[in-house]
Amino acid sequence: MAVVAIVGIISMVAYAGVARYLAHSKVPEATTTLSALENGSRVAFSAESDSGGAGTGPFVHQFCPTAATGVPATVPKAARADGNWTAPTWACLKFTMTGPQFYQYNYTSAGTGGTATYTATAYGDLNGNSVNSTFALTGKGSANGEAQRQTMVVVNEDE
Repeated sequence: MAVVAIVGIISMVAYAGVARYLAHSKVPEATTTLSALENGSRVAFSAESDSGGAGTGPFVHQFCPTAATGVPATVPKAARADGNWTAPTWACLKFTMTGPQFYQYNYTSAGTGGTATYTATAYGDLNGNSVNSTFALTGKGSANGEAQRQTMVVVNEDE
């Protein structure tokens, strides 16, 4: 009887460890994607854009436009979901994902030159309990066209 109890306890501990490992194995998707969005932001910011739209200027450094919606449209719950990466924001960032993903991604930006900022976010509900993992990467531009990371904040990494 004692052996059965010990085996049961070991099984429960092992199950919890495996569940945490499986949730944590999905985190690299978010960090890798945000890194790619950061690189796309830097490249876009380094090029001068025609803020007037007529080809005559003024020419400024700015990040890609804010995304109208996240991709996919809702946060995936404990499963992968397909996203539509055809919006102008993602084209500007030269970013796409070819397969389904565990996270919803969004991108916002504001300002030009030295006041320009962007935030790239990833939201995931890895176990379907309506508690999101949130990864947020922020960056800032400079007047000379260089962009740099400000912060990377992670909340409920494995939720």
